[in-house]
Amino acid sequence: MQRRSPSSNSSTSDVDGCDSSSELESVSSSLSSCLSTSEIPSSPHSSNVIDKIKIEISKTLAKYCNSLTPGDAFSRLRFGKNGQDFVLSLAGLRALDPSAEESISLLLSQSPLICGISTVERRNEFIVFTCDTFYLAKEVLSQIYVQSSSSEGLPTYGFNSHGGGRKVIIEYSSPNIAKPFHLGHLRPTIIGAFLNNLYRSCGWNVTAMNYLGDWGTQFGMIAVGFEKYGSQAELERDPCHHLFKVYVKINADAETDPTIKMQAASYFKRMEDGDESALANWRIWRDHSVNRYKQDYATLNAHFDVYTGESTVGKEWQDKAIDRLETLNVITDVTGMKLVDMTQWGLRKAVLRKRDGTSIYLSRDIAEAVDRHENYAFDKMIYVVASQQDLHLAQFFKIIQLMEFDWSNRLQHINHGLVLDMSTRKGTVIFLDKIIETTSAFMHTLMKKRTEKYAKLENPGAVAQELALTAIKIQDLSAKRIKNYPYRQQRMEAYRGDRGPYLQYTYARLSSIRRRNEHLLPLDPSFLQLSYLCEPGVHRLLFLLGTLPHVIRTTQKNHQPCEVVTFCFRLSRAVMGLWKTLRVAGEPDLEKARARLWLFECTREVLGSAMRLLTLRPLERV
Repeated sequence: MQRRSPSSNSSTSDVDGCDSSSELESVSSSLSSCLSTSEIPSSPHSSNVIDKIKIEISKTLAKYCNSLTPGDAFSRLRFGKNGQDFVLSLAGLRALDPSAEESISLLLSQSPLICGISTVERRNEFIVFTCDTFYLAKEVLSQIYVQSSSSEGLPTYGFNSHGGGRKVIIEYSSPNIAKPFHLGHLRPTIIGAFLNNLYRSCGWNVTAMNYLGDWGTQFGMIAVGFEKYGSQAELERDPCHHLFKVYVKINADAETDPTIKMQAASYFKRMEDGDESALANWRIWRDHSVNRYKQDYATLNAHFDVYTGESTVGKEWQDKAIDRLETLNVITDVTGMKLVDMTQWGLRKAVLRKRDGTSIYLSRDIAEAVDRHENYAFDKMIYVVASQQDLHLAQFFKIIQLMEFDWSNRLQHINHGLVLDMSTRKGTVIFLDKIIETTSAFMHTLMKKRTEKYAKLENPGAVAQELALTAIKIQDLSAKRIKNYPYRQQRMEAYRGDRGPYLQYTYARLSSIRRRNEHLLPLDPSFLQLSYLCEPGVHRLLFLLGTLPHVIRTTQKNHQPCEVVTFCFRLSRAVMGLWKTLRVAGEPDLEKARARLWLFECTREVLGSAMRLLTLRPLERV
């Protein structure tokens, strides 16, 4: 059974994105909910500029409002919307302390100095704190510069060391072998690759693991089908596509011939018993599949530290797991079938071993988890698996708990929705290579229309492919991961508005500004006149740049790639609004030009860093 790579679901819910209507409010809310109400976050939280300002506001509020601790104030402050920096709800404050109104009035009348804040004012039911633009320019841009160019081992700007070197295994992608990479495989792959990057950026020691679906009765089906429809020549030419066609044909035959599934089960029993004649073809199919998948992963910019699979789970470990469950009186024997009854927890009955003695993927998962803890001593293990398998993961985790392992609470299921209307058995899947090819051709056609820019590209085909991959990934990652969506090629080819190519065009434009103004480089921040950065729109861009550490920290808690995607689009829109007002090339005042170039350079650095988290490869030219 294929649990790793979803194909279909009866749900009709379409995809939608992260809610961006409240600007950064959701990020602030999510972060604050994770904090103690009595403590202000300590280093490394307080090391970034926006947190430093927020801490100063919190301390000031606590001085004026006796009912508030600094930690309470910190948790109640939100990022504002419509250009507001920080806001505090008076309604929420009154609920805590009816006399808070007087305290706030005193604060507004005395206007105490708050480091990094230029104005404090009341707007309806909110107190609004506005940051000083010059302070933001000096502190945020300096931090970006230091953490992006330092050779002292400092983390990249926005990254942190919260993980403290703790060990995490992230299992993702995990396709069934002998099938071409299709759109259903895409979601767990790019979500998992993002989490791989994200956890590394937060100081975790990550082991990225690809647990291949390379064992089970379906390989008996392929074996039976190969005897009837297989071609050695076709296998050599295009192994995955040929085996997929064989699988589809034999499944169609099985609908009218019940003996086929019996033959498949018998074949798999021979595999489990170590019958070399049954294993020979399987080994060839596995090797072909892994080699092809590695090519696909290189294209997708997804990386693994370990390739393993269900076939590597030894019978010894499975027997030990079942023995332990029997010792704990957890397992039940029903006419030779081993199962665990979890109906009291709403998890039904789970079979661990069939009557013929063959294993199933649940028993292999349990044994594999025990083996991983023995070998890796992980502090956390994440499974990126479709919501289609929520019950299976819940049963799996519950059985580990019933086995009384002290690490049972370290397992986490990061689920995701499905690409609808696809079935490998029926052959109604859309292959990734075809999607990339079609989308690349579309992007290439658009690129050719810009003849002057097109002529400067060293490898237009590679650029078109990267634009296509960006479009394909962003149309998926821009939604909350639990959402399902139907495949629509038009989604991949949309390039106006908040779509993947927009991020690449923004990054390329920022790179172009650098190329055209190399005579102003290198930039020495200690001599730049940041007072020149005062045009409308600059403040918002600076504040957004300062929020990247929040975005990364929050995303590592909720595991939603769309948070980073939304940040990238907000940042792109903010800087795109400044192209005309902040000229660099042709600006007669060189000091003003240098200050503007530094702003654009820092923006390019931050946008590129966020894009790379999303597994995108930022393009210097498009």
